[in-house]
Order: sequence, then C-alpha cells, then structure tokens
Amino acid sequence: MTEAAPMTDTAERPAKPHLPDAQIVTAVTHWTDRLFSFRVTRPRSLRFRSGEFVMIGLMGDTGKPLLRAYSIASPAWDEELEFYSIKVPDGPLTSRLQHIQVGDEIILRPKPVGTLVHDALLPGKRLWLLSTGTGFAPFASLLREPETYEKYDQVIMMHTCREVAELEYGRQLVASLEGDPLIGEMVAGKLHYYPTTTREEFHHRGRVTDNLSSGKVFADLGLPKMNPAEDRAMVCGSLAFNVDVKTLLEGFGLREGANSEPKEFVVEKAFVGDGI
Repeated sequence: MTEAAPMTDTAERPAKPHLPDAQIVTAVTHWTDRLFSFRVTRPRSLRFRSGEFVMIGLMGDTGKPLLRAYSIASPAWDEELEFYSIKVPDGPLTSRLQHIQVGDEIILRPKPVGTLVHDALLPGKRLWLLSTGTGFAPFASLLREPETYEKYDQVIMMHTCREVAELEYGRQLVASLEGDPLIGEMVAGKLHYYPTTTREEFHHRGRVTDNLSSGKVFADLGLPKMNPAEDRAMVCGSLAFNVDVKTLLEGFGLREGANSEPKEFVVEKAFVGDGI
C-alpha cells in the first residue's frame, strides 16, 4: 500500500460500551503499510501545550489497559485530538491499534506532559524542528500553533524517512499551512520545509545529522550555521537519533533545556519507537 493514495475512514459506526477514559475515534488514515494517523474526540477538561504527549491505548488480554506515550499531533486549539503512529505487526499495542475504525474507542489518560514546548526554550531567532519517522508528530502540533510563528522569524522543519511515501503525512500537513485561515499569513515566508530520504531517490537525500554536520542544509536554505545566540531546536526520533543530534547541537554550542530550566534545545525522551 506504500504506492497507493492514503486511505481515510470517516464512516459512521455504532457506539460501543465505554472503556475507562474512553474517547471515540472520528477518522483514520492509512498512509503506508507501516504508518497511519487517527483523530479522536477531545475531553472537555483536557488542556495541553502544543508539543506535549499523553498516554493512550487499548484494553489488553489481561483486562488491564495497555498504554503508551503518544505525542498529540493536533495543535492546542483543535477541538479533536490527532495522533500519528507506526504499525508494528508484533507490537503489543500497535498490532491492535492499527486496526481501529471510526466509532471505536481508545483509552486516553488526560494528563499531558513533555519537553517539546516553547516554554522550555530561551527566546531566539530561528527554530529548528528535527525529526525522523513518526517523530514528526509533536511538530505537526507545533507547526499549526500560532505561537510558533509569533516567537520566531524562521522555522525550519527537517524530517527524514526511508522512503518518499513515508513523508506524505508531513508533506500534506505543511502544504496546507499557508492556506490555513488561522495561521496562513503568519506562516508565509517563515517556514522552511526540508524533507529527506535515506533509501529512495528524492530531491533531498541523507540523514538529519549528515545534512547538519556537512552544512548542506544551511547552504540549500541560505541560512547561517547554527549558533547559540540565534538558533533554538527541538528533537524527536529514535533514541539513537536523539543522542546523535544532541551531540551535534552541543557541538554548535547549544545547551539542552527543560521546562524548569529553558535553554537552546530540547529532546523528547518519551518518543515511542518501533517496539510499540
């Protein structure tokens, strides 16, 4: 299904008995045979900052909830919640979650947390959003957040996947921004989208780390080399990716921050990887 157009399920389905902390699935889109996104109802009491994550899941065979941390891909102002996920055939959660349909229920613990928030960064000129695979999810939230464009003169979204089809969720989201009635005028001229692939031919190739360390991304976008006076960064990917990017950013002179101590970059340590 990697070559086919994304398939979205929005048909109505009958309501089912409520799970604890249940939310109803309102849409499901299968982007490839390994990636899907879905939207669910939002609890009225849920307040979160764009970039945060919550625990979601399904009931396990033991009768206990099977939960994992998922970044909220929708912005804080959205009336629904969106999530972006990998499919793992033998994953405890995604082996089941990938089969959800509109009208089904998921468990959602309404206690958002996370480090990929504006409050964890010192003021700067440019914001770099660095991700691989479904690590794009928190940035899908931040890219649709007005505060992102109010705080920064330039926003650079770097996203690396193995194949072109795996970039489609992010590509469509970015393409929709300039026409967005809420933030369209704010995005124009500020957002630089830099998608790359590692296993398939594409106009930009290579890993985020390679394109940063070689300086290629700076040359391609006409931007200066990262420096701690002007640049801020957020990182979300696999553990190995996070470690490599952290080392690279520190080499540029940036320091890792947190909600309690804002600095020049932050890393999401709760990212859900291939084993979910």
